[in-house]
Amino acid sequence: MARLYRDYRAPLLSFCVNLTGGDRHWAEDVVQETMLRAWRNAERLDPGAPSLMPWLATVARRIVIDEQRARRARPQEVSPEPLEFMPADDDVDHLLSGLAVAQVLARLSAPQRYAVVETVLRDRSVGEVAASLGVPVGTVKSRVHYAVRALRVALDSDIIR
Repeated sequence: MARLYRDYRAPLLSFCVNLTGGDRHWAEDVVQETMLRAWRNAERLDPGAPSLMPWLATVARRIVIDEQRARRARPQEVSPEPLEFMPADDDVDHLLSGLAVAQVLARLSAPQRYAVVETVLRDRSVGEVAASLGVPVGTVKSRVHYAVRALRVALDSDIIR
């Protein structure tokens, strides 16, 4: 087996590099697998043959064909990039923004908070909110205006970030 490896490794590797489209690492794997199969089938090999290269080439070709079929049969492999560097969609930014808004809403007066929640978050009209509170429309508009301004100031400050 040592003589077989020594005599045929280089020409078999060259043959396998061509078979694998220039992928030297894959070709080396194919050579190793071919030599392993030769060792397992040593009793079938004819030591008196002028060359064992045709048998080795046939085995190598079959290994490459089997590997190509296996690659086509299974799903596309993922990128070799480490997963921690892969971009991923998540809602962390949205969640943090929501928490910041909740903190600022808690700081507003109850009438301002109610006016903003009802008009901005629940999408009710100023007239509907004014009617439910029994206050003039202008009062609700004023509360929303000052509440939104306070929200903007608080969210732009370094306190919330």
